Amino acid sequence: MKPFNLVKDIIAERGSIEEVYWVACGGSLIDLLPAHMLLERESRRIASSAYTAREFCITAPKRLGEHSLVVACSHSGNTPEVLDACALAHERGAAVVALTDDADSKIAREPLICWVYPWGADVPAGEVPSGIAPLIAAELLDQQEGYADLADLYQGVAVMDDVLPAARAKVNAELAGRFAALCREHPFLYIVGSGPNFCQTYGFAICSLMEMQWQNCCYIHSGEYFHGPFEVTEPGVFYFLQMGSSEFRAMDERARAFLEEHTDTLIVLDALDYGMDKVPASARAYLDPVLFYAMNVELRAARGKVFDHDPDYRRYMGVVPY
Repeated sequence: MKPFNLVKDIIAERGSIEEVYWVACGGSLIDLLPAHMLLERESRRIASSAYTAREFCITAPKRLGEHSLVVACSHSGNTPEVLDACALAHERGAAVVALTDDADSKIAREPLICWVYPWGADVPAGEVPSGIAPLIAAELLDQQEGYADLADLYQGVAVMDDVLPAARAKVNAELAGRFAALCREHPFLYIVGSGPNFCQTYGFAICSLMEMQWQNCCYIHSGEYFHGPFEVTEPGVFYFLQMGSSEFRAMDERARAFLEEHTDTLIVLDALDYGMDKVPASARAYLDPVLFYAMNVELRAARGKVFDHDPDYRRYMGVVPY
């Protein structure tokens, strides 16, 4: 399946798409958020909203209907909240595209447009949700309004396949050991980031560390850091800063300058040091999250080795009723 053809067929069937809803849970929602921000920022006529799936079911907008597109993602294809959201959207007449890794899952059996993607460290960036979703958003924007940076985004997605292997090697050589050691010394840390990349600041906290490593932590937006959270900054407090490569970087730089002065326990992962300078500038904001997700995977694995904690092990998720 190709984003261009997918969007072309949806527009041909619907006449036009007036709003897009990005719907998922946890890590799957995180992968959709940069696409939402691209459309929200660049479109003059298409409204874009992002929802965690249960909230979408509870507060579905009244305008949801035949000129709506719902892009939903469930990696397993069996997430109950996402299945319910897709059913609701379909009943209301919206076009529904469901992304999943499992062709035999429940969501793949629903009367929806189902995009089954592969998964793994070596899968091209354009074939997983974090690459697919921005391209869907960009194609919708281009085919209905025009999007001057469409070619740059496609080029950027392709370049990520060259960027990520070297970035993984670099983060393991330079940061992973120190990160794991500081996690042993500090039972709590703050993770800071901004812009579309903030989805991975959030994701590193709730998925990679809280879910997969049982590490207590908190995520802070770089722009909001100075509106309250910086008051707890002092020597011995552990901060991890994800510094983006796009125009949002100005917020990260301001946070870095303060952190370097007021704490002695800081790790900075600068996207420009990890290959994002090779990506067209107009696409960096929406592809920084692809880089940071890959880095988060390496860092949580390094912590897992030090703590003898397999990232796949759960005590609640899928284990007990909830």
